Amino acid sequence: MKHQSSTLAVPETSAVPRHVAIIMDGNGRWATKRFLPRVAGHAKGVDAVRSIVEACAERGIEFLTLFAFSSENWRRPADEVSVLMRLFMTVLEREVGKMAANGIRLKIVGDMSRFDPKLQEMATKAEAQTAANSRLTLTVCANYGGRWDVMQAVSKMIKDKPGHADFTEEELAPYLAMAYAPEPDLFIRTGGEQRISNFLLWQLAYSELYFTETFWPDFDAKALDLAIASYQQRERRFGRTSAQVLDQKKAS
Repeated sequence: MKHQSSTLAVPETSAVPRHVAIIMDGNGRWATKRFLPRVAGHAKGVDAVRSIVEACAERGIEFLTLFAFSSENWRRPADEVSVLMRLFMTVLEREVGKMAANGIRLKIVGDMSRFDPKLQEMATKAEAQTAANSRLTLTVCANYGGRWDVMQAVSKMIKDKPGHADFTEEELAPYLAMAYAPEPDLFIRTGGEQRISNFLLWQLAYSELYFTETFWPDFDAKALDLAIASYQQRERRFGRTSAQVLDQKKAS
């Protein structure tokens, strides 16, 4: 399915965001506040993922994208990275069957080449097992970076079209890691930080940004509803004036 670029056309919008993207921040700080090891926060964060996936499906959100592991997260202590990798594998083992049964399609995007071959194989199988589902597409970004995404897309495009010059946005779009999804309507970051942190740099061009102090393990369906309520108060102009937006609403 071809999706409109928000910089080339005005995409359709609705009261419920079609695509929600989340940076799940604050797992370690959640644990530290409770005098627990940081890895306990990551384990608790998995419960929040399960809850939010279910909540998004119930609310009619079609795409949910989660920033699980950035290309910069390799800078973290080796033992924490190791625990995150094991946790990722455990989640794939335990949750994919449930996703398949509940109409959830799983996509994993990012540079998987640095991961253990077994994890790469599990990810490929998980995607295949859920490929026919359409209720909600859950994308997990692992070893992903927004700049990496643009660069890998440009590299593939140039390789496919040798000798071509003056590329257009439409020509690049199919090579982006999330070409199968519309651009996020709503971006959420938990944990109090107010940065995009190299996440979906191309795709977030016109997304509504929502930041909350809530740590990810505490982010639940009620917190999601607050974010959606904030989104519903925004006027999505995409470069137009408020009067133009109002005229379009009257016409429709």
